[in-house]
Amino acid sequence: EVQLVESGGGVVQTGGSLRLSCAASGDTVRPYCMAWFRRAPGKEREGVGIIGGSGGTAYADSAKGRFTISRDNAENTLYLQMNSLSPADTAMYYCAAGRMTACYSASWRQGLSFGYWGQGTQVTVSS
Repeated sequence: EVQLVESGGGVVQTGGSLRLSCAASGDTVRPYCMAWFRRAPGKEREGVGIIGGSGGTAYADSAKGRFTISRDNAENTLYLQMNSLSPADTAMYYCAAGRMTACYSASWRQGLSFGYWGQGTQVTVSS
């Protein structure tokens, strides 16, 4: 079983950057599809990006060109580099792990294929 702990959230001004980390323990993340999700106040959870074992990635339209997801299997850590942040990016950000098949699901953004979740880290972008 995988335990996930996010860090790196905080308050940043519009146009700023943040790098989120997700440290895994209990098992190696190598065989898992890893992902970042977020939930903004009053909104449903949405997928931000996923990364497979070989490093292949996919992103939500809102993240393309601004966010980069990466993983370090040796360090058992997932990252999310976020640039050009706007108030619309204000949310609780969660990392998740699931079977590798989750990375090939057209509905990955719903999050139903991910069985392991962290507690989240808050990102607030001020205008």
